[in-house]
Amino acid sequence: MSTPRAITPEKRLFLKERELGALLEITQAINQDPTEGALYKIFQFTLLGQLNIRRLVLYVKEEGLWQCMVSFGAGLPDFRKLTLPDAVLEQCTAQPGPIADFDLSKEWQLLETIIPVVQNGEVLAYVFIGNVNEDYANEEATKFLQTLAYILIGAIENRRLARQRVAAAAMRKEIEIAQEVQTMLFPRKLPNDAAVAVHASYVPHTAVGGDYYDVVSLDDNRFLFCVADVSGKGVAASLLMSNFQAGLRTLLRQQADLATVVQELNNLIFRNAGGDKFITVFFGLYDRATRRLQYVNAGHNDPLLVPDYGPVVLLKEGTIMLGVMDELPMLKVGEIEVPPRALLFTYTDGLTEVFDADQEEFGEEGVLRVVNHNRYAPLATMHKELLREIEAYNLNGSRFADDVTILSCRFK
Repeated sequence: MSTPRAITPEKRLFLKERELGALLEITQAINQDPTEGALYKIFQFTLLGQLNIRRLVLYVKEEGLWQCMVSFGAGLPDFRKLTLPDAVLEQCTAQPGPIADFDLSKEWQLLETIIPVVQNGEVLAYVFIGNVNEDYANEEATKFLQTLAYILIGAIENRRLARQRVAAAAMRKEIEIAQEVQTMLFPRKLPNDAAVAVHASYVPHTAVGGDYYDVVSLDDNRFLFCVADVSGKGVAASLLMSNFQAGLRTLLRQQADLATVVQELNNLIFRNAGGDKFITVFFGLYDRATRRLQYVNAGHNDPLLVPDYGPVVLLKEGTIMLGVMDELPMLKVGEIEVPPRALLFTYTDGLTEVFDADQEEFGEEGVLRVVNHNRYAPLATMHKELLREIEAYNLNGSRFADDVTILSCRFK
């Protein structure tokens, strides 16, 4: 930048009027609430028209990355294609300075002054100016440019924060809706009669979990129950689960057999998720009159059938998880007669995949230990004891790494 000549009082007044004009243009533009792109344009034309600055380059820090938002002036390359030099980032952190003080490549030498825009000790933007009118080439004028840029960047930052608040509010609303949808998916009433008692517990890891359970009465004797875990969490998982439940209820109204239900649900999930998401699920179909339990384990944790006497039976028969392939391979429907006073314990992997300080997993053995210890306690008590045990076992305290769902059936 050339050495400024003495400025007469008349010229100083004229320049102050131009500064006020530039300030007025910028503030009026901000009050009219234009887009960020329009604000950058107004900044460019204000400096050109009011302050007679012929070359202008503006770099702004956007989400941690430096981007050129304005590149204007005769003979200048397109700085939008140039990376901000490390020398500028390292050495120009507070005060304006001449370009000549930095060892920069020739395209940068077409400019004259670097003006950092600083807030709370952090540089938010760099203004590069060149070919400045001689009357507007003093330290006072440079500080005004810094102030003008600060106003612009502050307004743009406020818009960004406003957008983030709107997006956060929209996300909260989405989560509220997903929570409502998920709550509606769970059955309001569970069987508790002379033949069987059912109890369920659900502890989501996040605001909207990916677990699901259901119990559907088919007639006076039969009911179907299931416990499922969708890959992923949040709104997408909740929507997939709602599709799953709608498909399940439709198939049951059509009186489809268990094998057909599983095949059709697999097709539904595969079509909707395209193989990107899957669901592990255990289906059980119990007949009170015959005490027969038909079941399909689709890649889920093996439920535990705990008889009054004898060894625990793991219910393994079934197929792979749903939604991975368009056709399920080797689908097999298991069937077992349930002895009197037996307990069927189903759960999702959030119950077992809990680790202590030594990285030892709570696992199926931990579940069996607690179940056996509370074998004849009320089901609600058994569930509370399990949740208390894994909370005490968990290295991270009460914050589990996954959703926890438990569904138990006590057969009388």
